[in-house]
Amino acid sequence: MFIPCDRGGGSAAPDFKGFTLLMPAVSVGNVGQLAIDLVISTFDMTKVGYFYTDCLVPMVGNNPYATAEENSTELSINAEVYSIPSKKLVVLQIRSPFIKNKYRPFCETLLSWVKSSKCARVVLLSSSHAYQRDDEQLLGTPLRYLLTPDLEKAVGGRLQELNWKEMEKVAAYPGISDTDKILHIPGGGITKLLFTESCSKGIQMAVLLKFCSEGDNIPDAFVLVNYLNEWLQLIKSEVNPSSQWKIPSSWRLLFGNGLPPALF
Repeated sequence: MFIPCDRGGGSAAPDFKGFTLLMPAVSVGNVGQLAIDLVISTFDMTKVGYFYTDCLVPMVGNNPYATAEENSTELSINAEVYSIPSKKLVVLQIRSPFIKNKYRPFCETLLSWVKSSKCARVVLLSSSHAYQRDDEQLLGTPLRYLLTPDLEKAVGGRLQELNWKEMEKVAAYPGISDTDKILHIPGGGITKLLFTESCSKGIQMAVLLKFCSEGDNIPDAFVLVNYLNEWLQLIKSEVNPSSQWKIPSSWRLLFGNGLPPALF
């Protein structure tokens, strides 16, 4: 359930009609979440609410996008919503893992909100285990995409112009039969379920994912957000877009550099 922020002028829900909803899957390397961090930080997006759910592990922490001591003590929770109306973009950032057996209830609640808020489409940033690729997936780029039938009609031609590679289906019974093919996204968290549910509910959804391994996944996040930018053109520049993404202040703590004094 989406709960709008009370900014002193009441708590009326913001209007997301026609917006693109950008969100991560909690997947291998947290690549989608890191890429979302770059988008929120770069455009200094305004927090407009949070997603109240019992499907995620509860958490609270300091403002991950603090720019000064004054806003460093603001609290953040496990699922928050940010918006930038000038780009018709709303972002759901997820910061904690899912509770066991709670994938489906979360997907149902999320897609219900997407419909009620009249978002035009959903873009899910995800990742998948590099070591579980089949022979075909080892070739070429480590980036893949998926489109629901409803979105395929609208943007399928554009993605083909970009020479993007669609996520391959793999043999359901490798080594036994190659005729039965299924969508397999190991390490992708809610990706497959959310995509298939969107297909059945007629929701326009794109999945952008990268094959990767656990470790320092910051480079993977830049690759994925640049992949997104090829399509949506969030940053329009002839120079390397990687140099224009703003790294959030919280990334200083990714590898055990100590707790921020503001936490105390």
